[in-house]
Amino acid sequence: MVRGGSILLIVALTVPSLAAAETISFGDASAAIARSCGTDIRANCRGVNFDVTRLKECLYRNQDVTSPQCKTDFFQNFDAIQKRIAARVTVANACTREIVKLCGGSTKETSKSVPCLITAKGVSRNCSQALGDAGYR
Repeated sequence: MVRGGSILLIVALTVPSLAAAETISFGDASAAIARSCGTDIRANCRGVNFDVTRLKECLYRNQDVTSPQCKTDFFQNFDAIQKRIAARVTVANACTREIVKLCGGSTKETSKSVPCLITAKGVSRNCSQALGDAGYR
């Protein structure tokens, strides 16, 4: 049961999204949280659905008995994930010209244009930066 919960936590945290330069990958964030908080989650969040929101609420409610390392790592990694999500959203804005002109795509389906954007020549500096911040490069 605990192993299944840990897997669900990792899956929930790795749902596709976007990033800023100081963020880490979803997999790295999930691994750090699992290492730092596994014991605290098993001890204090038994029976909690392992989606990110409920897990965050559980750890926040039990912060008086949660290890200092878990508190630090969980909230830092959660923040990094949120920044990555925000960065992926900005790719559509930063790469509008490239998506339409170079890749023949639509900004409504930016994710379909990402492979083209990564390999296309003539991508603007802002678009290239957005792709990097989002973790696509």
